[in-house]
Amino acid sequence: MIDSHCHLDHEPLAENLSQVILRSKNIGLDKILTISTTTSSFSKIVDIVNFDPMIYGTFGIHPHETNLEFVKKETIVKNIKSNKKIIGVGETGLDFYYNNSNKVNQINSFENHINASIDLNVPIIVHSRNAELETFEILNKYKKENLKILMHCFTGTSNFAEKLMKFNTYFSASGIITFKNSTDLQKTFKIIPEDKLLIETDSPFLTPIPMRGKKNEPSYIKYTLEKLAELKNFNIKNLDNITTNNFNKLFF
Repeated sequence: MIDSHCHLDHEPLAENLSQVILRSKNIGLDKILTISTTTSSFSKIVDIVNFDPMIYGTFGIHPHETNLEFVKKETIVKNIKSNKKIIGVGETGLDFYYNNSNKVNQINSFENHINASIDLNVPIIVHSRNAELETFEILNKYKKENLKILMHCFTGTSNFAEKLMKFNTYFSASGIITFKNSTDLQKTFKIIPEDKLLIETDSPFLTPIPMRGKKNEPSYIKYTLEKLAELKNFNIKNLDNITTNNFNKLFF
């Protein structure tokens, strides 16, 4: 198994990193990708990726943070080139649900991240909430660039998923698919091709059933895998191999 998206720099994960990694290995995790959301989080991630060979990282500015931090393409490229274990751009994208940053800043930041991803030929990790139309329109502008797109914690509509499938898009399932009220999302994941599926925890957030009430961590990825296997009518071991191979194909 591979946790394609978590935040090991957040508490309580950071202060218990040794135990978090031990529990991850005990349930069979092979790799963990810890995601940057700010420049200060990236400085922590640079240390974290050196903690254990299984940990990799990214550089990016979350859409919530783009009023406070706006990075140029050149800065993104420089930070990713600074360490071989930094393997992706993001998380970036658009969030018009909370609107913690204004739309213009979010869009401009998103496009800077996209252009950095193109220059580096590495995947871009996309956050999209209440912004399906705008997210698609922006990605569609770059359709000839063969972007490597990972829709993180995908919660979009089936129509949005089908439109994104026209590109080189992968879709990551989080613990949300285990929630009882996520029937529409569960139906959407049934139509996503298995060769485009990844799994993630987004820990310490979005704890899956049956661990609700606890802070999420990478070792809980097994519950998301089990639910996704049920939805796709796959053997758990086979889907484990599929999602692991998909991650390695996308990032390596």
